[in-house]
Amino acid sequence: MSSLRIYDMNGSEVGTFEVPAEWLVANKGGQAVHDSVTAYLAGRRAGTASTLSKSEVSGSGRKPWRQKGTGRARAGYRQSPVWRGGSVAFGPRPRSFGMKVNKKVARLALQRVFSDLIAQGSVMVIDELTLEEARTRRFAALLKALKIAGAALFVADKVEEQIARAARNIPNVEVVAARNVNAYQLMRYPVVVMTRAGIQDMAGRLGRKTEDKP
Repeated sequence: MSSLRIYDMNGSEVGTFEVPAEWLVANKGGQAVHDSVTAYLAGRRAGTASTLSKSEVSGSGRKPWRQKGTGRARAGYRQSPVWRGGSVAFGPRPRSFGMKVNKKVARLALQRVFSDLIAQGSVMVIDELTLEEARTRRFAALLKALKIAGAALFVADKVEEQIARAARNIPNVEVVAARNVNAYQLMRYPVVVMTRAGIQDMAGRLGRKTEDKP
């Protein structure tokens, strides 16, 4: 079992959070992480690339010239892929790049990434994440109070509009709801800041719920 310190928005320590042992895995899950990240990145692809087949290129079916006697190569139609302005042979068509990852694999991937972050000391817990006004300087002040100078991922139980608007102008900072965070997002940030409610919401995705200590 690991213990995480809980801070308030002023950077003062206000308690500890005990991470249960069943949330953490260290000797397995590498392939699950690979499969989950690959599926996530594949799902982000639009899959809208499209080319015209010979039946879709405009033009008549008239033979350009007679078959023999002209000295030129034989040609049957102007929509041929070998002609300029013609169709594309075996070109891309709209498709879905989505990949299926079952729940057990997704949970194992999340556990492995979370375990690695805990081992690296990259996870922070804050009591709450609220702002009275949607001001970038307010969020920047929070980063300064928590001594975060680079990229960071904030995981909350829900993303309020004021928080999202205050954080969107700060480079390399992302705010996401605990129910939507995935292994790829956790991996790409050196610091992960989770609210007390956010880490409790992730309990269902990592294991059983636990209680923090004052």
